[in-house]
Amino acid sequence: MDDYVSVFQYGNQVGISFDVEAERPFHVGEQMNAAHELAYMNGYNWAALLDWYLAQREPALLEGLEHDPEAGSYAGYYPLSPENEAKAKKVVELIRAMVEDGEEACRLVREHGDDIEWD
Repeated sequence: MDDYVSVFQYGNQVGISFDVEAERPFHVGEQMNAAHELAYMNGYNWAALLDWYLAQREPALLEGLEHDPEAGSYAGYYPLSPENEAKAKKVVELIRAMVEDGEEACRLVREHGDDIEWD
């Protein structure tokens, strides 16, 4: 398993770092784009997918989460606290699950792509 997504501390924040151009996420991103033309999976569209997914399945994880996407990466930040550290770890688990089960991620994009506010 590649180390393409992780939790880190930065000052008074706990962050999520996701290299969307690493081999596995890049490959899954290409499949997601084939499933929906607007789902070109740069950091901005991973943020859009996370917003939609978390709102549907884990809305508490959106509380306090700030996105900082770029073309080749996604970063998210919470204010530093034990509760938010646990939230960041859960978001990392969800991202890893989406990438490792690319079929499920593609199904989500196929079925709900028009509901997601892509970049």
